[in-house]
Amino acid sequence: MKQPTDFARSVYDAVKRIPEGNVATYAQIAAMSGHRGAARAVGNALHVNPEQGIVPCHRVVNASGRLAPDFAFGGADAQKRLLESEGVQVDADGAVDLYKYQWRG
Repeated sequence: MKQPTDFARSVYDAVKRIPEGNVATYAQIAAMSGHRGAARAVGNALHVNPEQGIVPCHRVVNASGRLAPDFAFGGADAQKRLLESEGVQVDADGAVDLYKYQWRG
């Protein structure tokens, strides 16, 4: 297995800090990992997360709170199920209320 880059490791470390029952945006993770403006690259790193289950990438949503349509570990339905199992409500349009669930740590 290919080893994660320093960038990816910093992303995974930031994602691990999101508490259960909360979400963060790609841009928020980019800033937390020291790479402000790299939201798209955060998404790419999460898509190849080698530690699914350890790095809770299902807790990362877009700037509007929408789930990833191509969630790498089972699609948007899997991401929805994982979030709902943690008490996060996902609306019929596949979005999370950021006012209520966004982690502000």
